[in-house]
Amino acid sequence: MRLVPHLTQHLRPHLARLLAAAVLLPSACFSAAASPAITADVIYGHKDGMALVYDVLKPEDHNGAAVLFMVSGGWFSRWQPAQQRVAWFQHLLDAGFAVVPVHHGSAPRYKVPDAVADVRLALAHVRDNAARFGIEPNRLGVQGGSAGGHLSLMLGLDAQGENRVQAVVAYFPPVDLGNAVGPSERFPALDFDPELAADVSPINFVSADDPPVLLIHGDQDELVSLDNSERLNAALDKAGVSNELVVIEGAAHGFRGAAQQIAREATVRFFQAHLTPAAE
Repeated sequence: MRLVPHLTQHLRPHLARLLAAAVLLPSACFSAAASPAITADVIYGHKDGMALVYDVLKPEDHNGAAVLFMVSGGWFSRWQPAQQRVAWFQHLLDAGFAVVPVHHGSAPRYKVPDAVADVRLALAHVRDNAARFGIEPNRLGVQGGSAGGHLSLMLGLDAQGENRVQAVVAYFPPVDLGNAVGPSERFPALDFDPELAADVSPINFVSADDPPVLLIHGDQDELVSLDNSERLNAALDKAGVSNELVVIEGAAHGFRGAAQQIAREATVRFFQAHLTPAAE
C-alpha cells in the first residue's frame, strides 16, 4: 500500500552531513506529561571487553507493548543518558508504549554485520527479560531511521527462530547493500567482505510470514533514494505481507517540521493497529 501525504508547508531539502543526524537529534519540544520510569544501561552482551546496552523507558499508563528503537545513524551508535531521549520518544510514550533504545557496537570499529548480530542479541535479551520490565513478549515492535531502519528491517524480515517482532517501522532505510559495500570514509561500517552483503540486505528476506511493515520516505531524499522503500514495498506486496509506504512529498533525508509530525503520527497509528490488544 502506498500513501502520499503532502507537507503543510514547503520544506527545503537538506542533506544530512551524517546519517546519525537524521535519527539522533534531540527533540526541541518538551511535553508536560509525567516522566516515564527509566531503567538505564541494561547490559545485554559484551564485545571486546565492552558492554552492549539498552535503556527501557516505561510510561505511567503502559499498554504492555514495547518498541525497540535502533540507535543507529550510518551504523554509528552514540550513547547518551536515557533521560535525554525522553522528549524524542514522547509521542510513543504518550500512546502507552514502552520504548527500548538499543545501542549496538558502533562504527568505525564495527561493521554492518556486527551491528545486525548485536541487535538480534538485544531483541532476544528483551524478550527473555520481558517480565522484569512488565513488557508482554508477544507485543514487540521495532523502529529506526536510515541505518536504524535497515537494522529494524533485518530484525523483522530475517527473524531467527522464535526471536520475532510483531511490527516494523522503518524511515528512509537502505534495503540492498549489494552495491554499497566497500571502503568508505563517510560510512566505515560498509567496509566489510562484499560476499556478506546479501546476508545483511533486507530485500533478500521478504517472505509471507513477515510481520506488518510501515515504510516512510521522503521523495527528495538524496542520501537513501526513495527507490529503496519502493522496491521493498513491491516485494512485500508480492509476498502478501501487510505493509504501507508513506511518501512525504518535499521531504529529504531526516524529517523535520511537518514531515516529522506526519511520520510520528503514522508511526503511532501503525503500532496501535498492530501491537495493542484490540488488534489481537
